[in-house]
Amino acid sequence: MTNESLSTTDETSEISAGPAAEEHGPAASVRHRLRRNKVPEVTVYFWIIKVLCTTVGETAADLLNEKAGLGLTGVSVLMSALLAVVLVVQFRTRAYRPGVYWLAVALISVVGTLISDNLTDNMGVPLGTSATVFAIVLAVVFVVWYRRERTLSIHHIDSTGRESFYWLAVLFTFALGTAAGDLVSERMNLGYWLSAVLFALAIAAVAVAHFALGLDAVWSFWIAYVLTRPLGASIGDYLSQPTGDGGLGLGTVITSALFLAVILGLVVYLGVTRKDVTEKDVIEPRRAARHTA
Repeated sequence: MTNESLSTTDETSEISAGPAAEEHGPAASVRHRLRRNKVPEVTVYFWIIKVLCTTVGETAADLLNEKAGLGLTGVSVLMSALLAVVLVVQFRTRAYRPGVYWLAVALISVVGTLISDNLTDNMGVPLGTSATVFAIVLAVVFVVWYRRERTLSIHHIDSTGRESFYWLAVLFTFALGTAAGDLVSERMNLGYWLSAVLFALAIAAVAVAHFALGLDAVWSFWIAYVLTRPLGASIGDYLSQPTGDGGLGLGTVITSALFLAVILGLVVYLGVTRKDVTEKDVIEPRRAARHTA
């Protein structure tokens, strides 16, 4: 499910002409504004960083909760405040910025995990109930998003409304993935490694359904997006948990630091090479205006 397979027939970037351009013709086309997609293209780098962010979300939440002594409520308040600040910066950017975008994803992975953990640990809500509620809320977000924007494509996150729906969907995919992943692990008692294999196979099945059976690209993306949450969590638990519990015993500090370093390296690489930005996204407004003229 790369950028080629998930592309739609619509354009990723659009040039919007103001009244002056319509009134004065080609000479005023230099005033056109290039509307750029605010999220990255779906490449192999996208999925790697997404899984790594998911793993960090799991281990960082455990680290702050247990090691820092903040408690589940304190960690939730702190991370929610940080996420709000980063999302304000993200919404104020005029185009996709790898550093800001992936920082928001990393923080929202922590917050999504904490939402599920709060319902389970603090409020005693069964995992089956919370997973069902999150699935319903996510479905409502998709329905309202489509009714308002007539598309769920991530190639058209180029307005405040669409970006708002996008981040809401991302938040509840993390919450749903957390609850569903914990539910599967609890009911099936597979252990961390086998759980990771199970969710990896589920993602592979989605890929086969998309490429071989024609499953819609948008739904393929969002189903895989949900499944990467329990996959990353299983990997994080396998690396960080004690050997007596079926893990490798690296601890949450080492695991979080290791994955954050890899994420940082990939984000810097993408910021330099712009491999996850479409060609139309990097066209300068004047060039686009001349092309239109």
